[in-house]
Amino acid sequence: MKKGLSMLRVVICAMAAFGAFAVQADILQTRDGDVRVDAMITGLDTPWAVDFLPGGGFLVTEREGALLHVRDGRATRVDGVPRVHASGQGGLLDVTVPRDFATSREILLTFAKPQGGGAGTALASARLTGDGTALSDLRVLFEAADGGSTGRHFGSRVVEGRDGRLFVTIGDRGNDDLVQNLGTYNGKIVRINRDGSVPPDNPFVGVANARPEIWSLGHRNPQGAGLDAQGRLWISEHGARGGDEINLVDGGRNYGWPVISYGRHYSGGKIGEGTAKPGLEQPEHYWDPSIAPSGLMVYSGRLWPDWRGDIFVGSLKFDHISRLEGAPLREAEQISGPETERVRDIVEAPDGTIWFISVGQGTVYRISPAS
Repeated sequence: MKKGLSMLRVVICAMAAFGAFAVQADILQTRDGDVRVDAMITGLDTPWAVDFLPGGGFLVTEREGALLHVRDGRATRVDGVPRVHASGQGGLLDVTVPRDFATSREILLTFAKPQGGGAGTALASARLTGDGTALSDLRVLFEAADGGSTGRHFGSRVVEGRDGRLFVTIGDRGNDDLVQNLGTYNGKIVRINRDGSVPPDNPFVGVANARPEIWSLGHRNPQGAGLDAQGRLWISEHGARGGDEINLVDGGRNYGWPVISYGRHYSGGKIGEGTAKPGLEQPEHYWDPSIAPSGLMVYSGRLWPDWRGDIFVGSLKFDHISRLEGAPLREAEQISGPETERVRDIVEAPDGTIWFISVGQGTVYRISPAS
């Protein structure tokens, strides 16, 4: 039992069109009542991201390079995905379905793009065929050139802003020395137009030797990102030994890595100059010890009004979902059960249910009201 949560396994019988069937589900007791957890697709190989298609169905990425279209309980592998560098933490990573999908048929994918001697975080758009079996018109919109030869810290969430522009998170690729350098993409969040061009109001446009796509800097490895009801961008990012962070990101701001941190090197040595320095932003929340945060979602409150505006973050290390609330932001509870083994992504569905990916279980789950 963690922080007052307990779990009961139940077998729920339902009536289908052709008779009765049994659905095994978990009932979790949270501080705001019971919730039900159902498996939506199982048997996945290192799943990384999930998003929803209008009219039903959803897309799931597997890090080794597969994109799956799931509808009515049937999964179809989608042809035409970009070639990926599936090594270490790299591969096929995030998937986002833009708001105009019903007319454009476009989806967005982030991935580790093979480069000479290594790979770099990249963003591509493509059109999903009407039957959901293939991609066409694949275009690389952005690529972190000279990404590096290491297999870690690709970051790699893509979020569509309210204005339709795209935020892409990029990790430091294990090279701390480049994070504070505006001439590189290491440890940055970039912002681009839907066609890959640079918005003229980006904060470093016209700055000598700066990459104009950069929106913010000083990030270690942001693997979770989402918008709140005001359209503000929130991210979760891995620290080193301690110092995992949630940050509210604004253009032109510097979030400190590796100059300041609440963690320490894995060797136990001190990182940078301490925990604060003028001109560098403080996190909205940090964890010590590290939880290895991944997907992040800000909840609308549609099905659980008491959770409106709360931030949900998956833990890869401690196998739970962290729910945070308030100002200052604090962890209100940890939601855990057998299903929350290595939570990689967490998203809100159009109907207000909460979906998450368990890498450990190879499964996409749905949380809904127990009643």
